[in-house]
Amino acid sequence: MIKLLHIENFKCFEDQRFELGNLTLLTGLNGTGKSSVIQALLLLRQSYQDQSLQDKKLLLNGDLIQLGTAQDVLFREAEHDKFGFGLEFCGLSAKWHFKYAMYAEAVQLTSEQVSDEVYNTSLFGDSFHYLQADRIGPQSAFETSDYAVRECKQLGIKGEYTPHFLREFGYAKTLTDKRVHPDATGAELMHQVDAWMGEIIPGIRINLGNYDRDMNRINLRYTFPSGKVRSNPFRSTNVGFGITYTLPILLALLASQEDTLVLLENPESCMHPQGQFKLGELMARAASCGIQVIVESHSDHILNGIRVAVRKKIIAPDEVSLYYLSRPAETDQLSSKVDSPRLDEDGRIDKWPEGFFDEWEKGLEQLF
Repeated sequence: MIKLLHIENFKCFEDQRFELGNLTLLTGLNGTGKSSVIQALLLLRQSYQDQSLQDKKLLLNGDLIQLGTAQDVLFREAEHDKFGFGLEFCGLSAKWHFKYAMYAEAVQLTSEQVSDEVYNTSLFGDSFHYLQADRIGPQSAFETSDYAVRECKQLGIKGEYTPHFLREFGYAKTLTDKRVHPDATGAELMHQVDAWMGEIIPGIRINLGNYDRDMNRINLRYTFPSGKVRSNPFRSTNVGFGITYTLPILLALLASQEDTLVLLENPESCMHPQGQFKLGELMARAASCGIQVIVESHSDHILNGIRVAVRKKIIAPDEVSLYYLSRPAETDQLSSKVDSPRLDEDGRIDKWPEGFFDEWEKGLEQLF
């Protein structure tokens, strides 16, 4: 697992270290750098996958993210023309520094090449999932990819290969750890996904339809309880948007093996608060099984799901890292302020910075 991420002169960070836990929650106001933390990791991954990093270059625009030019990513008050990233693992560390060139889309590495061992970690390999905030919604049919799914076991950054992944591995993978849902009808991945989806829409079942290999398309349908029987399968386009939006998030957390790195952006989108709460619990369960989860979220329900999981001893408090990012309006400082509240064994938080999930309390004060 990544133990520490060091960011220098990148976007809204001048010199910032993030100690990462098994489960790391990034939250804060819009535009304060939550996405930038994840982007730092994605830049390294996409540059390595494109062979640019091996050629001593950082690729700012690629399959994972498009950030423009070096002018767009250099910290505005940087005192020198370099920016970079550092990573620390257990007994392993790496640093990359890059030369600023205003309009360059691929910037030159100025530091020494890192050890090959670093590139054997999950950030750079197939034991990795990244689901961006703009995920794929309901479709009449979904893409398939033998290479992405069968060879690399990927869901796609929009979750576009989720139905194909379920078809390939839904009954080939079984769960035996803390992620097992007590009400699932079996240990197979498909049954576990159904059970956890049932926390969001009670009784829902996933139904994979026709697989057209010639067209590289697969259908996805859902059934619902109707008394003692089940409804006919509904197309994904005829049910709630949030169901399809949520499915790849659950699958990433349930299908991942130990030592997988999972990056999630706004997983709560289009999800009912009850589902968000249970999603926080599932994140904690996955993290307790040796999967590293880094999530950007605005949801206090996800936070509370994590806190309750700590109280229930599902995950230890020292395995959870919380970060609240802000930028006080009354200062001229461009660098974001980073607070790190801590959890105790009862799920209580030691400090609540101004703006840290306090809007509910502020609203009640006005109502009363």
